[in-house]
Amino acid sequence: MSASDPPDSASPERPPTPPPRRPGAFRPVARGVAVVATLALVGVAVVDILNSAEAGSGPRDRLHITVPAAPGGGWDSVGREIQSVIDGEGFANTTEVLNVPGAGGTIGLARVANQGGRGDTMMITGTVMMGTIAATGSPNDLTDVTPIARLADDYGVVVVPADSPIRTLDDLLDQWRADPRSVAVGGGSVGGTDHLIAGMLMDEAGADASNLNYIPYAGGGEAVAGLLSGSLDAGVSGYDEFSAQIESGEVRALGLSAAEPVDGIDIPTFRQQGVDVELANWRGVVAPPGLSDNQRADLEEVLEQVHGTRQWQDTLETQEWQDTFLTGEPFERFVERETARITEISEELGLA
Repeated sequence: MSASDPPDSASPERPPTPPPRRPGAFRPVARGVAVVATLALVGVAVVDILNSAEAGSGPRDRLHITVPAAPGGGWDSVGREIQSVIDGEGFANTTEVLNVPGAGGTIGLARVANQGGRGDTMMITGTVMMGTIAATGSPNDLTDVTPIARLADDYGVVVVPADSPIRTLDDLLDQWRADPRSVAVGGGSVGGTDHLIAGMLMDEAGADASNLNYIPYAGGGEAVAGLLSGSLDAGVSGYDEFSAQIESGEVRALGLSAAEPVDGIDIPTFRQQGVDVELANWRGVVAPPGLSDNQRADLEEVLEQVHGTRQWQDTLETQEWQDTFLTGEPFERFVERETARITEISEELGLA
């Protein structure tokens, strides 16, 4: 009952008038109502934020592309070309490329493997990572992530500085036979495609591949710098990473790791030169584990759209990448077979 209410008929006396409230003071009930109302509003806001995050968690809203290597290498080229196509065609609202270099991609792999359920994230991978996993005993492998698509293959090329006394592939093999440690060879990460190619060639030379003087780099750009500065005697990397220096005459190509000659690449294969070594460097995309069927299908669809564009097809031609696009179960089976093959090669060379 407030002071303005009429007195109860059963109460002849008026109750004492309460003391006036201090300015700004709230009654307990009013304070409680205010707190409840505030919590209710916060609760609604939190629900709205969660709903918005859930609605925008797919690749069409904001797509995160993890490149598990330093800028300037083959994986970086693939990741940024995917970003360029998606941005140009409007396949997603925004895209972001994040470089996470180190340990042949296994640091990036560990990061993505711990992002379970994120349907807005993909990572570039391939032969290099498989070899590194085998060589380093990484706690994570490609069974810890979700296979999305195989994009393309390219091939490794062995090069030497233009002024090198090593003029041919036979010269390189002879140098290894005479003094295995005398040739400093630079390439990608330990156990990766470049390392495997160098080890396989050294093995074919009849030299002990465990004596290979191999210097790993985080990206192809660093290997190029090592060659041009004179700190490396030879380099191994994907053709696209050395193509500019080959064309300019700064380095000389000794051989290509393809099984057969490749149109547009005027470099003899190792096999054409009587050396039985071939290894393709496939490039593909995986995603975090724990994706729903719809999340996986969304990522596959984005890459199918990328693959179908004129820009991507032009990139394949320009970079001399071989189109080997594959998704779904066929890609899963390919990953299983290739993992077993690379592991076997690594073990034979004493790298695993």
